[in-house]
Amino acid sequence: QVQLVESGGGLVQPGGSLRLSCAASGFTLDYYAIGWFRQAPGKEREGVSCISSGDGATYYADSVKGRFTISRDNAKNTVYLQMNSLKPEDTAVYYCAARGGGYSTADDYDYWGQGTQVTVSS
Repeated sequence: QVQLVESGGGLVQPGGSLRLSCAASGFTLDYYAIGWFRQAPGKEREGVSCISSGDGATYYADSVKGRFTISRDNAKNTVYLQMNSLKPEDTAVYYCAARGGGYSTADDYDYWGQGTQVTVSS
């Protein structure tokens, strides 16, 4: 069964850090591009960061550039999103997704996780 499971969300104070994990089962992440998306209450889902298979090219939304880092550990079949200097506006449910081919900043991915809540608040 193909599955993506996110973990690592939680409550953090502004300026704090979290590392989200996206673990795959039932397929090998090596051959897939991975995207992290987020959706805040009352807002549309937006692409946060992506990483391609192969050359590992990355994309970051302007709102997170310089603060978030995406990486992949193919041996663990896991992709990570390191989030530093978190702001209240980063509060959202974060989803990871996988697609064949290159990464996409649109939500045209084949597989999705269930999401993990990130809340940034003092």
